Amino acid sequence: MEKSIIQLVDELPTDNITVKVLKALDYVVPSQWNNLVGFDNSIRSITGETDAKVIQKTRDRAVALYHDPQQGYQTAIKLYQTIDKADTAMAAAALANKVSEKISFLSFLGNITPKADVTQSIDLVLKIAIEIIAFCKLNGIPQPNPQEFATSLANNYKDASLTRMMALVCIDGILPLGPDFLSKIQGVINGADTGVLAQNPVFLAVQNFLPGNNPSDKLGFLTQGFNSVQGWMQNLVSKTGVTPQSISNSLGNFIQIADDNLDFVAAFLDQTTNYYEHTGVQSVARSLILKAHTLVKEEVTEEEPKLHQDVSSTVISDTYQYAVGQTVEVWDSEEEDWYQATLQKIKDNQYFVHYIGYGSSHDEWIDEDDIRIPNSGSSDDNGYTVGQKVKGWDDEEEDWYSATIEKIQGQQYFIHYIGYDSSYDKWVDLDEIC
Repeated sequence: MEKSIIQLVDELPTDNITVKVLKALDYVVPSQWNNLVGFDNSIRSITGETDAKVIQKTRDRAVALYHDPQQGYQTAIKLYQTIDKADTAMAAAALANKVSEKISFLSFLGNITPKADVTQSIDLVLKIAIEIIAFCKLNGIPQPNPQEFATSLANNYKDASLTRMMALVCIDGILPLGPDFLSKIQGVINGADTGVLAQNPVFLAVQNFLPGNNPSDKLGFLTQGFNSVQGWMQNLVSKTGVTPQSISNSLGNFIQIADDNLDFVAAFLDQTTNYYEHTGVQSVARSLILKAHTLVKEEVTEEEPKLHQDVSSTVISDTYQYAVGQTVEVWDSEEEDWYQATLQKIKDNQYFVHYIGYGSSHDEWIDEDDIRIPNSGSSDDNGYTVGQKVKGWDDEEEDWYSATIEKIQGQQYFIHYIGYDSSYDKWVDLDEIC
């Protein structure tokens, strides 16, 4: 099942080798990345929002935007994930080649793997191309535009996005190829042909994302993309003074490195880190959250005058207490539990819901009897409150029926079955409600 953006952000690690590497490289672009994890925490940190209701609405709107096929958020995530998975295969080939150069009895590996410098160079320009495409998807630009990306990179990139591009320069440029990595890459690109691309595992994985009708067109886009950011890369190196040795010294806090083994280290990092996906998820989440929060705040502003006009005279019936976009809880009779969902459509007391954290294949129409508004008031130690809609167990029918809690006394709950008269009201134990 495809993960939701909330799952992706909530599951980001707080400490692994990817996090350690990015923290170690923080000296290149200081204070640009703090490994923001947790979706609600990200909303608060990015927007400064403190209103719990606005945070929940922002979360719900972000989920809806992420699953909207007209938006580019899911595609951007897929791009970042694909490039990192393919990078593992590339790194294995590069590492095998480096071993063949330094250990004589494994020299035969050099005959069946690409030259490491060529592979590393193509890997880097492919990552630039993927970044350009993802940037355009996130910003609603119809066609990949290297020049527009380069302008934004120079003027607007920050946080996880800037950290990702900095790591690209360090891990995929300087560390494996040396301080003159730009000229090496330029030489590889100028001498490359479609046959070289066809042997590259990263290219094979992402070629369908690249613009162009044939490999020659795609190579042209790679060249155009690299040329558009070459100046920014050179400026980053000149301004920060980053060198293979400074990177080695910083990584040396948790990786034992010999000066003549930096190419091994680069291949090792390619195999063991997923910095493109990790920071890519954070970049997509930031873009989603900012857009969702803006839309929610606009809606809140528009609703406030109407609320003041109507609140004294409007009584909301049970039938119309729900609205499209609202977060609800849905009863699953098989699991005998409630699951969070957002309302997508409402028609004749039928509700089309999307389960938060699950793919669209689980979306379904449900009856009003099986939805409720999440409890937002004070509750007892078991999470229940007077007035809350629950499911009550009936021993005779051996089934669950919708009810409301009328009274609470310790571990006992007095419930009224919805749709039945008061003669059916009764006290039940904790295990008889859900």
